[in-house]
Order: sequence, then C-alpha cells, then structure tokens
Amino acid sequence: MQYTSLGRSGLNVSRLCLGTMNFGGWAPELDAHAIMDAAHGYGINYFDTANVYGDGAGKGGTETIIGNWFAQGGQRRERTVLATKLYGSMTDWPNDGKLSALNIRRALDASLSRLQTDYIDIYQFHHIDRQTPWEEIWQAMETAVAQGKILYAGSSNFAGWHIATAQEEARRRNFTGLVSEQSIYNLLTRDIELEVIPAAVSNGLGIIPWSPLNGGLLGGVLRREGEGKRRLEGKVAEVLATHRDAIEKYETLADELGHPPGDVALAWLLHQPAVTAPIVGPRTTEQLAAAVRSLDVTLDTDALGRLDEIFPGRKTAPEHYAW
Repeated sequence: MQYTSLGRSGLNVSRLCLGTMNFGGWAPELDAHAIMDAAHGYGINYFDTANVYGDGAGKGGTETIIGNWFAQGGQRRERTVLATKLYGSMTDWPNDGKLSALNIRRALDASLSRLQTDYIDIYQFHHIDRQTPWEEIWQAMETAVAQGKILYAGSSNFAGWHIATAQEEARRRNFTGLVSEQSIYNLLTRDIELEVIPAAVSNGLGIIPWSPLNGGLLGGVLRREGEGKRRLEGKVAEVLATHRDAIEKYETLADELGHPPGDVALAWLLHQPAVTAPIVGPRTTEQLAAAVRSLDVTLDTDALGRLDEIFPGRKTAPEHYAW
C-alpha cells in the first residue's frame, strides 16, 4: 500500500479511502466487517463514513456497524484513520442538522457513541451551512479539539470560495481549519478543476474524490451491458446516452492499455497531483480487491493525454471562461 500526507497535515493515509456508504444496505453487517478486515489486510488505513449513512439499517446504521467492528479489538480502531461527517438531519426535530454549535456538539457525541470510540480523526462538514457563521462553527470545533473528541476538520461538497472563507476565518482564530475536501471527481465530472482544486491546493487541503467511477459508468458499463449483466435506468442511463461515444472510446483505450476500465479511472485520479485518495465503496471483498489493483497501474504521458482528449477537463478559472 502507498501512503501520503492528508493535505498539509502530518497525518499519513492510504492512497485509497474505504467508503462505507453501502454498509447496512448492499453490504449487511457481517459482509461489511469482512470488507473492513480485508481493507486492513491490504494496508488501507483510511475509512470514511457519515452519520446519515445506513440505508436499510436506518440513519446511523453504518456508524453502528463500524463501531461493532471496532469493538472486536485486534487493533482495529488504532490502525484506522476514521473520518465521519455531519450536516444532514437525523430526525425532523429542529436543531438536529446542519452546523450550529448545538448540533455539532450533539451530532459528535452521537457519532462517538455509535462508533464506540472516544475520538474521530477527521470530522467533516457534509455540506456548507449558509445560515451558521464560521465564528460559531470554528468555536464549536475548537472546543471539540480541546476535549480530545476530534483531531482534524474536513469539508465535503464545498465550492472554492467556501474553502477560502473557511480557511481565512480559521486563520483569524489561529486554528488549523480544514485539511481535506471531498468532492465528486472523475474523468466524466471534472468541474472541481475550475476553482475547488486551486482553492484546496492554495489552502493546503487534500482532495478526496467520491464517485470515482461516476456511478459505474467508468467501470466497463458498455461491456457489461453487452453481456446482459447490467441494465441501466434513470439518471445513469441518461448520462450514458449523452456520453456513449466517449465511453466507447474510453473502454477501447482501456483494452489497449491492458487494464479493466475501472482500474484506469482510479489510476487516472491517483495521477492527479491534488488528489490524496479516491473513495472506493465496495459491496464485496471482490470489488475491494479490484479497486486495489489500480495502485499498480501506471499511465504514461501519452495515455494521460488520450484520456484528456476523450474527456476534456477544465482550465483553472478564470482562464477557462475568460481568456
């Protein structure tokens, strides 16, 4: 396994992050435990979750599954860099969502209880809160750090100016601020190259891409469709219809490179300088093993150039739209 620093922090994390959103739904508890054991076996030490995850197990269900796994001992908690998130409402009661000081305190304590741990390595804002001022947010986070309940703060789905504002407000308080940003980022969806990535790099945040295969569209979808193994519906089918020509060229290129399409998509992310670790969300140990293969895929300049031709990216703002 390869490791790198998370943003400007001294925290070392694996180049793949284990996403747990499928735990409790597609992956029942025992399967989820097997996936986490396998992840440690591969050397993956970076796990990501959120308080609202749980699917069939209900909100909080995924954290409970992880907590039960930690409770088995065997250095499971000590070997894990644990990231969870808050923002979404856990109930329909007032003050049970977003980033008020009250919800940060309550949501954090609830996550700690479900996760059966006394601290969270990276506590992340799942969304920007347009109502709560940063002075309130950072004061609550400073208190949590002083109490030893969290070590670092991260963001998810932030715009570039949100990152810049958050960091400036943190600097005024002599507080570390954010060390990571989770955003949707893959060959098909490259919008964060405009402003989010430049803001993250300038402010010392590591980029943690979610949906690295864009809902499976970059994982060999046409091949599986032709074999009758996958039937696409809804938004995914619409995106495929729009980008079918590009995806056909992409799968052909992956064949030329001698790697499965999903491996190429993950390898491309790992070749992006701002990326710390893509989030992979396996439903089975076999899917996890497939994701780990990407670490051994090297893309040369020619391959990277051909991928950019198939899936044109964004120039850094304002050049992309002004010059």
